[in-house]
Amino acid sequence: QVQLVESGGGLVQAGGSLRLSCAASGSMFRINAMGWYRQAPGKQRELVAVISSGDSTNYADSVKGRFTISRDNAKNTAYLQMNSLKPEDTAVYYCYAAIARIYWGQGTQVTVSS
Repeated sequence: QVQLVESGGGLVQAGGSLRLSCAASGSMFRINAMGWYRQAPGKQRELVAVISSGDSTNYADSVKGRFTISRDNAKNTAYLQMNSLKPEDTAVYYCYAAIARIYWGQGTQVTVSS
């Protein structure tokens, strides 16, 4: 059984920064891609950032240049550094890991006040 535990969300003023973490634990052979989606009230879930097992990254256009995804394979953990946050970044952020199948974290609220 694989579990993903997210941390690092919270309330921040516009222009501020937050760092999300997503730690995988349990029985697993290899983690392939890891990443985050987000979902704002009344909107569809959207992909924010993804990092492959080879450290290739991809970002939503709306966060390019502001967010950075990274991973520590020794710790089975991915990180999302979010800088220059905007009110429109407010959402629940869900991490995921592609292992034998897709696993999801519990979600963490990020609220950016104007």
